[in-house]
Amino acid sequence: MGLTASLLAVDAGNSKTDVAVVTGDGEVLATARGGAFRPPAVGVERAVDALGEAVARAFAAAGVSSVEHVSACLANADLPVEEEQLAAALHARGWGASTEVRNDTFAVLRAGVDEPRGVAVVCGAGVNCVGMRPDGRTARFPAIGRLSGDWGGGWGLAEEALWHAARAEDGRGEPTELARALPAHFGLGTMYALIEALHLRRVEAVRRHELAPVLFATAAGGDPVARSIVDRQADEVVAMATVALTRLDLLAEQTPVLLGGSVLAARHPHLDDRIRELLAARAPEAVPRVVTERPVLGAVLLGLDRAGAAPGAHARVRAHFAG
Repeated sequence: MGLTASLLAVDAGNSKTDVAVVTGDGEVLATARGGAFRPPAVGVERAVDALGEAVARAFAAAGVSSVEHVSACLANADLPVEEEQLAAALHARGWGASTEVRNDTFAVLRAGVDEPRGVAVVCGAGVNCVGMRPDGRTARFPAIGRLSGDWGGGWGLAEEALWHAARAEDGRGEPTELARALPAHFGLGTMYALIEALHLRRVEAVRRHELAPVLFATAAGGDPVARSIVDRQADEVVAMATVALTRLDLLAEQTPVLLGGSVLAARHPHLDDRIRELLAARAPEAVPRVVTERPVLGAVLLGLDRAGAAPGAHARVRAHFAG
């Protein structure tokens, strides 16, 4: 080999990684899938090593040895300084002549819009929001949890549901069906039994994320406490979106607001309706839509944007990933 393609696009998330090798006119030469990208858990070098396995397979399938540019949208690149560190680590691998790293929420946003303009809110395990304009201006949040003022996502919803259920059972809080539904999910009869099982790790902590769907089902059944938690999540989503729109001077312009991540993509009726109701009141020109496009498409489009590719290239790559 010795050939060079124009672009390597990477969408690396907490559960999987997608990569694509693309020409300057939008022809997708090869794609590959890899595992999770978790630098905080395994360190930057090991995380990039794992990413490299998918890149090597995509390069081999495309018959190339390098690209002109690497457009990487990565989970856990929450701060600009982290983006710079990860960009240096990727660039050191020699995959491309230049490398740009962005938080993976930018991939969700760019995949869902025809031009780099709009706001995206992702609510999966956690919650994040970014916005962009064609002139290069962006809006973002640190999105590293309560330390940076964030609340929600599947993990936060589960913790809040557990808190209310525990207090309902022992009398400190108001009654809620969550006190029965949450332990029942694990085949347990009481919240005390679930608390003990989680504390002693008879139920692994990672399984808490299974409780978010239980919360939504309980809310759909009309439970006031469960509905209040869902309402709070809607308020957080709309608060982030409205602030991003305001920062980018887009509040008064018709602007896409894209909703992504497992919690929002599930289209839970109460959450979805509440988000749209609040957006209509706080950002009437916002146009909400659940993202269905694959985020790796966004990473490709960001790379083509940077290269100044013709519109036909964008349409070609969209058609590929829509097929």
